[in-house]
Amino acid sequence: MTYQEFVGDPAFRRHYWARNHVGWRHMRGMRPNAGHRALADLEARGLLSGVITQNVDLLHTRAGSAAVIDLHGTYAEVRCLRCGDLTSRAGLDARLSALNPGFTERMREVSDVELAPDADAVISTTAGFRVADCLLCGGLLKPHIVYFGENVPKDRVARSYAMVDAAQALLVAGSSLTVLSGLRFVRHAAKSGTPVVIVNRGRTRGDELATVKLDSGCSEALVALAAALPAMSGADDRVEPSVGFEPTTTALQERCSTS
Repeated sequence: MTYQEFVGDPAFRRHYWARNHVGWRHMRGMRPNAGHRALADLEARGLLSGVITQNVDLLHTRAGSAAVIDLHGTYAEVRCLRCGDLTSRAGLDARLSALNPGFTERMREVSDVELAPDADAVISTTAGFRVADCLLCGGLLKPHIVYFGENVPKDRVARSYAMVDAAQALLVAGSSLTVLSGLRFVRHAAKSGTPVVIVNRGRTRGDELATVKLDSGCSEALVALAAALPAMSGADDRVEPSVGFEPTTTALQERCSTS
């Protein structure tokens, strides 16, 4: 769904929130994989300065990474498009459950609750779903996530550039760099003379800018990297790569194999 569809079509918006109400618990129940844990370990040992992720699943934070920039936001917050008020997705869940008693249980029995080619037929499945508006002003609520058609907030982009500029290398793991919001940091690093290492299955849009390209699943590569590198003994020896890492499916990037 694009931003324009979300704000301009009440039926699409209703269907989105209905599906989200059923599915967001699955997102909350996801656990970090070996690649997430390897990055957290590298940071803890002084080998990693931070993570820039296009994913919205909070798995890097759950794995223990401390310096994480969630470039496209996270699923755990909801923002009012009128007044800007931020609330938790858990809080909204309670409101949606009260407005739609028994909906989640009923939808578990409906095979077309997920996105299907016949969008109209799927939307009709959730026609009775009631959407909650902002408690403060009555405005439209939207997940605090960057949709197609939106721009990443400028301060978030600036913090990401600063992280890349402070690093001695940039590691891109598990991204085809299809979306410009991630590719721009690779271009910036390459232009600045910062080495770029890309770990991904298949080609990426940044391959020609890479100092090193490894065609591999990111989890196995990151685990091997963490095992091979010793902890740095002093600040003068510290290597601080800034990392963009997208191992799970989102609307903005592909899945990185974790096999």
